[in-house]
Parts: sequence; C-alpha cells; structure tokens
Amino acid sequence: MAWLTRPRRYRYRNQYLLMAFVVAVILLSTTETSFVSIFSWRSPLSFHSDRDVGGSPGAALQPQPCLSVPQHEETAVARRPPPAQKPLTSPSKTVKPLGWHKYLPNGMLEMNPDGAHPILELIKNGEDKWQKKLERASRTLEEAVVEYKRRYKRAPPKGFDDWWNYVQENNVQLPDEYDFINRDLEPFWGVSPQDLLEIQQRQEEVTDSFTIGKNLTHRTDLVKVAYENPEMLEQRNLLRGLDEILDLLKPIEHLLPPFRAIFSPHDNPNLLTDYYVKKALLDAAKEGKYIDLKQLPEAKHYGFASACPFDSPGRPVRDAPVDQFHRPPPRPGKSFIHDHLLSMDPCQNPSIFYNHAQYVAHDLGPKPQPVLAMQFAYCSTPLFHDLQTPSFISWMDDVHPRENDVEWEEKTDERLLWRGRNTGMNHDKGTRWIYSQRIRLVRITNEMNGTERVLMPPLDSDITGMGDETTRRVGEGVDVKKSLLNPAIMDISFTDRPLGCWPEAYCEYMKTLFDFKPDYNAHGKDAGNHKYLVDVDGNGWSSRFKRLITTNSLVFKATAYPEWWIDRIQPWVHYVPIQVDHSDLYDAYIFFRGGLYGEGNHDDLAKKIAYKGREWSRTFWRKEDMTAYFFRMFLEYARLMSLDREGMMYNG
Repeated sequence: MAWLTRPRRYRYRNQYLLMAFVVAVILLSTTETSFVSIFSWRSPLSFHSDRDVGGSPGAALQPQPCLSVPQHEETAVARRPPPAQKPLTSPSKTVKPLGWHKYLPNGMLEMNPDGAHPILELIKNGEDKWQKKLERASRTLEEAVVEYKRRYKRAPPKGFDDWWNYVQENNVQLPDEYDFINRDLEPFWGVSPQDLLEIQQRQEEVTDSFTIGKNLTHRTDLVKVAYENPEMLEQRNLLRGLDEILDLLKPIEHLLPPFRAIFSPHDNPNLLTDYYVKKALLDAAKEGKYIDLKQLPEAKHYGFASACPFDSPGRPVRDAPVDQFHRPPPRPGKSFIHDHLLSMDPCQNPSIFYNHAQYVAHDLGPKPQPVLAMQFAYCSTPLFHDLQTPSFISWMDDVHPRENDVEWEEKTDERLLWRGRNTGMNHDKGTRWIYSQRIRLVRITNEMNGTERVLMPPLDSDITGMGDETTRRVGEGVDVKKSLLNPAIMDISFTDRPLGCWPEAYCEYMKTLFDFKPDYNAHGKDAGNHKYLVDVDGNGWSSRFKRLITTNSLVFKATAYPEWWIDRIQPWVHYVPIQVDHSDLYDAYIFFRGGLYGEGNHDDLAKKIAYKGREWSRTFWRKEDMTAYFFRMFLEYARLMSLDREGMMYNG
C-alpha cells in the first residue's frame, strides 16, 4: 500500500478537497440578504429596555432590527452564531407578576415578599375607605333615622331629633359613625330593665367608683361615691375627670332624660367578660328576648382566657388560662395592621397577651363577672365590658396654632422621638416587666448588639414615585447592625427617674439598664422639630395622642385600647398603626423616613398623613364632638335602663 509511504501532510488531502467543494456550493446558493442574516448576529447590548420603548413593566420585549453590521465585527463573519438570546427586561422591574398580600380577619396583613411594599396598598385602601365614609354620611334627620335602623335593626332612642339638632348646629361630622356605642351596649338588650336596675344598685356599692345622675328637676351632678380609702385627698384624686364630664354635659343636660350612671376612676378597665355569658346575652338580644339570669352559663375562672371563645387563637385549650410562663415564638415573616380595631383583640392576636402590661402584669388575670354590669370607664379592651366614654384628660385646646408646631419643611430632625416614664406595671423580681410595652420600646430602639431585619429602600435611583414602586418586589428585608441603625434613626428614652419599683432599691438596678434623661417638654421647640413621633400606652390608654396628632408631625401609634373615636378616624390616613410588640415599627418608619441617609424616603406621604392628622384633630376631636358622643350614649343608656323601653323609642 503505497499511500502509507506518503508524507503525513498529504494523507487527508482528498478529504479536505471534498469539504471545500461542499462549502463552495453552499456559498454560491446563498443570497446576500440571507448571508447577512446568518452571520451578523445581534449583541444583547443593542436591545432596548422596556422603559426606552414605552413597554409595560416587566413585559417581554421584541428584538429591534439591526440596521448595520459594525465594521469591527467584519472579522467575525466566519464565527458560529451564538444561541438565540432571551429578551431582557429592566433590572428594576419584576420578571413575573407580583404576589398578593394576605388580609386576615384579625386585622393583620401578612406580607408576601414577592408583592409590592404593603404600605403603598394600605395607604391607598385607607384613603378609599375614608372617602367612602365621608360620602355616605347622612345629610338629613330622615336619612340618619333610616341609616340607624339599617345598622342596628331598631328605632333610634327618644331625643334623637334633639341630638341631631345639636350635631348640625355644632358641625359634628360623620353623624352615623357611632358603632362603638352599639358594640358596648348591645349585650344589655338581652337583659330586662328590672334586672339591670338591680345589678346597678349592687354595682354602686363596689369600690372604687362614683355615680352621676339627673332627675326631672335637677341638673346632672355627683350623687354617690364609693371608695375604700376615706381620705379626702385620695377621693379628690379618684374623682379626677368628674368636673370635666359635667362640663361636657352642661350644654345638653336639659335635653337628657333622667339617668344614673356609675363611673370607674381608674386608668384600666375593671369588668372582665366571660365569653359564653356575653354570647348568651347577645343571642337573646338578637331574638328580642330577655334572658333569665339564673340560666346564664357559669362564668369559669380562667383569667383573661375566659373572655375568648374556645378554639380561638387566644384560647386553644378550653379549660386553661393564658400561660405567661411559656411565651410563644414570634410570628414568622413580616406583618402590618390593616384594621386597627380588629388587631386589638387578644383572642385573635394572642401575642398581645405576652407583650402588653394590661395582660403581662397578671399571672392569670382577674375573675370574669358572673353577670355583665353597666359601668363607664375611660378605657377598655375587647375582653372587658366597661362602657367607653370620651376622656377630657386627653383633650387640649388647639383652635389656635401653637408656635412650636412648625410646618413640615421646617422640621429638621428625622429621628423617631419618644419620651416618657416607665409606667405600665410594677417593676420587681417577681414580675415580667421586661415584656411591657414601654420597656420594650426603649430596649429595642437602644440596643447595640445584634442585627435588625428591615425593609430597606432600594439602592438604585430610578424610583421616582409610587407608580414605579408598585411593580417592585419588596423582598425579605436585609439585616442591619443595630449599632449602626439605632443611633442614626432613633431618639427614644425614659425621662426623669424610675417609677413603680419594689423595693425602692430596684430602681437603682433599672438605672443600670436604661438611660433616664432629663424631663422633656412635649410642647417645646425640640419636640416640635421632629418629623416623626411614636405614641405608646402607659398604665392605661395614652393621654398624649391628642397632643401629638396636632403637631404637624407623623404619629406612629401602638395601643391595646380602642377609644371612643375609633369609628371616626382612618389609620394610614391620619396616623400609622403599629403592633404592640413593635415588630413593624422599623419597617413602617423607614418606609417614610428612608434609609440611613434618607434614600428611598416617602417624605411627601409622611407630610400628607401628618397634615391630615392635624386636620382631623381640629375637626373631629373638639369639645363639641365629645359632647355629641356623651349625648347620644346617654340617650341609648337611658332607654336601656327604662322600664318602658318601647316608650323611649324615637317615632318621628
């Protein structure tokens, strides 16, 4: 085989010649256009973004035709074309549709990290709800009567026309929004007036309380006092608020029917409800019947858990109290409040049991009342049946602008401000005071160790408004060192010296844990210079909310106590609701303030809510508004206590 002796370079000559022939045939059969389409592949850098071509956010883009082949690519004609490129989308947009946040019946929103920032949605929903509430308000007495019957399935009380005239003459807004009164009084429609009068007689002897009343010939006045401590000084302290109540009733007392009402002078509610006793009364009221009090379910002593239905999150075991010694783990993920009133119910949000002094201060909780009694109080919770009234202690005159409430643009301090005493519960070795709301607020915002996972704003600069943000995934959050975060954005501290220590030496121990700064003037220029304020409960409801919301600053409010105005205000429109464990405080605050250097802030939205809050305070929380609430409440109350309830109906 002679070819084996040929040089190696000639061994594959025939194969080369055959391959060259095939290539030549292909080239001769190819047009110029198809030649270019084969070899002039597009660089992905020549694709336009969806923003350039005006496409919808996140939509797939069609490749644009290539106009020419760059000269520097001519040497690459013989290279293999790359695989087909997928159309690119803007890196600031989501590739897939955003996820939905979950709105729970307990008033909470569970955040979906694949959704847009939930606060954008909460603000929009709040504005829509508030606008609809304003638009549907009754304009005439006839409309108000129809709306009353629709809501409560009965006629208004006698004197409703006098109340309406007062509302119109004094420009009281939202005349239909008094559901809170009905929630308080509805169970007592299942009890006969005779039984209520007997219960009232016994309740007037219970300390500590005072009773005001009015008959046909005398004005409203104090008629009875029942206190354990007979000292006059102690009595005067416990009678605080009495003169203010009588002052609020003075303009309308001549229009009130005779009544006799018991008041508790304390900061906290007193009358714990047994769930099954209350349910029996509500069922009877719904059927238009009176229940035989001897047939009421037995009120069993499981403390606070007695007020919750069996199988509710707050009472997973029927015959067991709240276990304060085994705290449940924190909820996974991020959550925010979408309905502030619903979120205050510990039966549906049991974390409140473990994070608020109203409940933490008690191992078990008080014994529930065997029969519901009618007693008015300055504050209550969904577990108690104390009847809520406006408190003059919270009120302040804001008709004229105060010089320290500077305009938003003049406020230069963007740290979150709170100053106050360490009230809420007693502080000693035998209590769990470390879990009370004020202690927690100061502790978490001054910690230097560890990290805080927060929803920081995006680092890029292409976000220009809410429209863009609704297409951006909010994400899981990032971990930021507390030693970097807290000093930069928080200005939160106790004032003066420790209170409520036992023994007194325990106060010295508390001084080693917290800084107690000099007393702070809440009305001073330093406070007015802050854009952001936080409001938190103390021994009872916070009496400073009225002052704070009138300052042209944005208020973050955490509370376990619904107040009389709860139906007449809109969270995320007038203030920002915060959970009592403060787990959403950082995320809500940083949303408005922005990052450490203010990047990604929503200053315009913060200003809008701050100004809407002040406007609400001056329009919906005047003395006339509190008088209108007392007026309507005592009309309802007098009808319930009357032996002739039918005769106390408004028939106009």
